[in-house]
Amino acid sequence: MMRDTLVEYGRRAVELGLVLGTSGNLSVRSGDLVAVTPAGVALDRLEPEMCPIVDIDGHLVEGELQPSSETPMHLAIYRTTFAQAVCHTHSTFATVVATTQSSLPPVHYNALQLGGEVLVADYACYGTDELAANVKAAMEGKSAALMANHGGVTVGATMEQAFEANRLLEWLCEVYVRGLSIGKPTVLTQDQLAAVVERSLNPPHFPRR
Repeated sequence: MMRDTLVEYGRRAVELGLVLGTSGNLSVRSGDLVAVTPAGVALDRLEPEMCPIVDIDGHLVEGELQPSSETPMHLAIYRTTFAQAVCHTHSTFATVVATTQSSLPPVHYNALQLGGEVLVADYACYGTDELAANVKAAMEGKSAALMANHGGVTVGATMEQAFEANRLLEWLCEVYVRGLSIGKPTVLTQDQLAAVVERSLNPPHFPRR
């Protein structure tokens, strides 16, 4: 089942342009086991049996192919959060912001779905423990982070949640980049964001006639 999920969302990631070639990787956790996309395989060419399964300490449990080089990052997130799925992509606008900014400010209230301001993790070579530590720090208390000169990563209780968070991250980055092309985007204040939270907790009531 975990492997089937990776195949489904791997194809969707390619169809929506969130990844290119063999870039990007996905994983799903069940207990102490993690199914992850394999190294060197395009996400739209996955078959369930291609996806390795590792334990939470990174030991290969099942599969013929090597796990993604970013597996240390996925496992670092699993060991320190309640995430059950991780989605890492190289989507265009997220990568643009990650090359130029220290964070993605909340220019739209939907940023609250990711935890508000999205931080950019310090650059480190892909696949390293240093990068894993940087991403883990940037994601503290949030469901998304950008990776300097690299891409974006999101988490969720399910792969659907992690994937939709990734799509939202890309949309927010696109709004910000396009806003910069015509002026300076207005960043929502903490009071304005708090009002959105309050509104969501107390939605309007429309009495029946």
